[in-house]
Amino acid sequence: MNLHEYQAKELLAKYGIGIPAGHAALTVEEAVEGAKKLPGPLYVVKAQIHAGGRGKGKFKELGPDAKGGVRLAKSIEEVEANAKEMLGNTLVTVQTGEAGKQVNRLYVTDGVDIAKEYYLSMLVDRASGRVAMIVSTEGGMDIEEVAHSTPEKITTITIDPAQGFMPHHGRDVAFALKLEGDLNKQAQKLAKQLYTAFMDLDCAMLEINPLVETDDGKLLVLDTKMSLDSNALFRHQDVAEMRDETEEDPAEVEASKYDLAYIKLDGNIGCMVNGAGLAMATMDIIKLNGAFPANFLDVGGGASKEKVTEAFKIILSDPAVEGILVNIFGGIMKCDVIADGIVAAAKDVNLSVPLVVRLEGTNVEKGKEILDNSGLPIVSANDLGDAAQKIVAEVKKAA
Repeated sequence: MNLHEYQAKELLAKYGIGIPAGHAALTVEEAVEGAKKLPGPLYVVKAQIHAGGRGKGKFKELGPDAKGGVRLAKSIEEVEANAKEMLGNTLVTVQTGEAGKQVNRLYVTDGVDIAKEYYLSMLVDRASGRVAMIVSTEGGMDIEEVAHSTPEKITTITIDPAQGFMPHHGRDVAFALKLEGDLNKQAQKLAKQLYTAFMDLDCAMLEINPLVETDDGKLLVLDTKMSLDSNALFRHQDVAEMRDETEEDPAEVEASKYDLAYIKLDGNIGCMVNGAGLAMATMDIIKLNGAFPANFLDVGGGASKEKVTEAFKIILSDPAVEGILVNIFGGIMKCDVIADGIVAAAKDVNLSVPLVVRLEGTNVEKGKEILDNSGLPIVSANDLGDAAQKIVAEVKKAA
């Protein structure tokens, strides 16, 4: 689950981490009121969307010469003018794609006198089973270019979660940032605070860019992105309530209500599979046969008839879907239960696109019998290769 910048900063502040004063706003009036609570005279108005590159982004409705999604304002009047331009319009960044994202929230913060910008992030390194803390002296909007052109300016420090954060990790961070004196001590303390927050909140990723040194010698988190492990949200009900569903694909939101793992893709063949590995293989073989998957959908190991029905509805909610391939290996899940769900779903949604079903495993013969006697135009497949060939052929025939 991704958080907005202002939400992530609220959480980090609870760990004693320094952030500039700021206020979230859903309306122009709230943005103005938030600015009035800040000391000024410099303010920063930031669009809040789940995507990076906001500063260099462009608003679709405002033309190529308009400012991006992070703007400086030197008066309350400028805050108001920027808020009017940004709220409700579509911000396109390198991470949103051409469609962009509508700005529904703003974050108005106090301006900061910046002496130097740094980069610091944390993520789970699956290869080592450790937490990787990545730091660089080259913070700011072009960190991707730094990683590409001068990777030697980026240092990675790994932390064994069984051992936890040790003093030498903090020293390594301060050394990599080339900080001395009091700033060195601040960096060590900050690194420990960030690690604690990362572990306590079950983060998948935490990025501080930029981490800034102010003119008066303090380290502040100027911008941050935070992503939480969705599987751990049951431990953080207060954080789960921060979820902004308007930033997510509606189908993915609906799928999460039924414990379905669904991700929308750009193809035309809808997929319903049990097991992530089998789902990946199914998508690969569809592409091998000249078509493209419209989604990743894992119904899990013990899906009920109702769950299968909802999965069908979600797949068909995508207007790009021209055919559906169901690929189920029945281990814990019984093929006859899946077949019942498929038939019920097909009747419930008035299925109008080709449907190919490959079943294998527990009660497979019973499952095939249910499909054959359904009276529906369901095409059975013997194996995965046969299934992929048939759904691609059926879609081409229907076109």
